[in-house]
Amino acid sequence: MKQTLLVIDAQQDLIDGNKEENAVYNKVELIKKINLVIEKAKISHVPVVFVRDLDVAEGIGKGFQLHEEINIPLDLKIFDKSATNSFYGTGLLNYLKSQKIEHVVIMGCKTQHCIDSAVRTATISGMDVTLVGDGHSTTDSGELSAEQIIKHHNETLHGHYNVDHFSIVRNAGEDLFHPIHDSFR
Repeated sequence: MKQTLLVIDAQQDLIDGNKEENAVYNKVELIKKINLVIEKAKISHVPVVFVRDLDVAEGIGKGFQLHEEINIPLDLKIFDKSATNSFYGTGLLNYLKSQKIEHVVIMGCKTQHCIDSAVRTATISGMDVTLVGDGHSTTDSGELSAEQIIKHHNETLHGHYNVDHFSIVRNAGEDLFHPIHDSFR
């Protein structure tokens, strides 16, 4: 089965915050989990794809770049997006289809926006998804804490399906690149 690791919006200003935005919840652990899963991908010979949001730091400078504490692989693929959905206007879907990707492991920021839309779009587009439950984060909203948002999305997206393909939630310490979707079908 062909698969990839998709890391969304793991950018300096988005994770650490800036004058306008707070840092994401539990950012130190988030970075550790991203690095752990990148290492697992490397060991399993799974390609890593990053998506960056052009709205972060106005798409320029250090704040726009991938977070400096992430162990970025040399052979990664990067897509820049201008919408919440990583698949919209980026070429990401065409790339994944050209690589015959069947399983996508997703992590990054922000849970209720970019992570949620990526999980749902990937299943609609014919891929099984593993959302790294302890590998995505966000900031508090006006109504919910970041922790509540993360827990809610982990519960909602575990078992989310679009007929033939669906998402499951597993943690970074699990064997993410050995999908277990077939045991749920």
